[in-house]
Amino acid sequence: MGPVLAGVLQLLALIAALALVYVPVGTYLAKVYSSKKHFRVERWIYKAIGANPDSEMTWPAYLRGVLAFSAVSVLFLYLLQRLQGVLPGSLGFSSVNPAQSFNTAVSFVTNTNWQSYYGEQTMGHVVQTAGLAVQNFLSAAVGIAVAVALVRGFARSRTGELGNFWADLVRGTLRVLVPMAAVAAVVLVACGVIQNFSGIHEVGQFLGGSQQWNGGAVASQEAIKELGTNGGGYFNANSAHPFENPTPFTNLFEIFLILVIPFSLTRTFGVMVGSVKQGYAILATMFTIWLGFTALMMWTEFAHHGPALQAAGGAMEGKEVRFGVGGSSLFAVATTLTSTGAVDSFPSSFTGLGGGITMLSMMLGEIAPGGTGSGLYGILIMAVIAVFIAGLMVGRTPEYLGKKIGGREMKLAACYILITPALVLVFTAASMALPTPPHSMLNSGAHGFSEVLYAFTSAANNNGSAFAGLNANTDWFNTMTGLAMLLGRFLPMVFVLALAGSLAGQQPVPVTAGTLRTEKPLFTGLLVGAILIVTGLTYFPALALGPLAEGLAS
Repeated sequence: MGPVLAGVLQLLALIAALALVYVPVGTYLAKVYSSKKHFRVERWIYKAIGANPDSEMTWPAYLRGVLAFSAVSVLFLYLLQRLQGVLPGSLGFSSVNPAQSFNTAVSFVTNTNWQSYYGEQTMGHVVQTAGLAVQNFLSAAVGIAVAVALVRGFARSRTGELGNFWADLVRGTLRVLVPMAAVAAVVLVACGVIQNFSGIHEVGQFLGGSQQWNGGAVASQEAIKELGTNGGGYFNANSAHPFENPTPFTNLFEIFLILVIPFSLTRTFGVMVGSVKQGYAILATMFTIWLGFTALMMWTEFAHHGPALQAAGGAMEGKEVRFGVGGSSLFAVATTLTSTGAVDSFPSSFTGLGGGITMLSMMLGEIAPGGTGSGLYGILIMAVIAVFIAGLMVGRTPEYLGKKIGGREMKLAACYILITPALVLVFTAASMALPTPPHSMLNSGAHGFSEVLYAFTSAANNNGSAFAGLNANTDWFNTMTGLAMLLGRFLPMVFVLALAGSLAGQQPVPVTAGTLRTEKPLFTGLLVGAILIVTGLTYFPALALGPLAEGLAS
């Protein structure tokens, strides 16, 4: 079997698996967030934190819950790293320095999982399991909660209430992420991923020396790392490491875990707003972009010119032989079109155009299908903008799901789509203009610029993957990427929840003959075009200086 055919078959198998679980998972999620029943363990948690799960929250109260919980999480994770040297199970590792502790704490709480450290040489078992793995669950649950709040804004009318953040957080963690991650971890262990708490030990003899490895609860962290679109690896090589991702099957299974909740949330959206066709329209938009980017990535990596590349069956530099070009391309697109950031190969070694595709995938806002929750609320913001554009074309007040899209709604949507590009471009420009930060670049010219641009694109979009050529473990990059992650996560949430509150307070507008049918293929095409034009072209000058210049020169 040729490598191209193998890649296509993997793609078809992935689509079939996602289609099989789409309805049951999406419907289950809708039931979880619509239920009035509280399990006993949930009631214990509510009592412990002093929350009333039955009290509804307005959008400012919901936002305060999100920010307060995240602030406490950052502080806890920061202190856990700073105290690592005196904690049991530290494997002899010292405490993490302040700048890196801040960066890592912010990274995992914001669902970014950017790592400027070697996991197997920096973090002991306690920090990995009680700190990083726990935040993998909680940050994903926060993202889903905010998305559900926006869906309630569309579904409800004449009220400012969006649900209860604490109930949404607890349910998302205990009823969705924990059971799904437990099943996924068992599958990964059965396929060879390690799960233990062993210490550091030597592995074999290599050229007169030995190599040291430590064990860890890798399978359980790997499962939620992908399922929650987190991305932080137990080892520095991330999902290219055989302890995290040993076989082509585990590679495909991990891609499935990355995509299953974001895609299924479109079904949840359709069920909760009372029209599954609306969910299918959003799904079609996500799927069109994802499939197009996957096909384009495979083409650039398989068809690159050069005798060495043709002999290898594609651009194999920086890719694991056990995954090949097909599996690596699938993983790269899945991880950058979501907010995952996990890697089984390194974008810096992709072809110039291939590296550009990974960057553009993040620059679109990671909405195809996006992160757990963040993908859904991101594409719904774009749907609001697409409806507004359509309204301008026909000269009538735009409406979406029975809600008028007026000046207030458009200002909030515009702020949402402008904040992330502003962060990326400003931080990148500052890094290139100042004398010291460019010293962290491994390469010069267009590729070196791409390393910096990729870093801030990844940080501000809460992705977490890296171009693997930039030394980001400096005070400048630890601090600036940390700020980009914080602002890139929570400022958009402010606008999302404010929009949800505005929509929930409206009186429904009756459907007329002039109402835009947003469940039809015409709207799907309009939405795809709005995403590519409104967000994609924002970054075109920066892309022209980096990956496009490199790709055209090669």
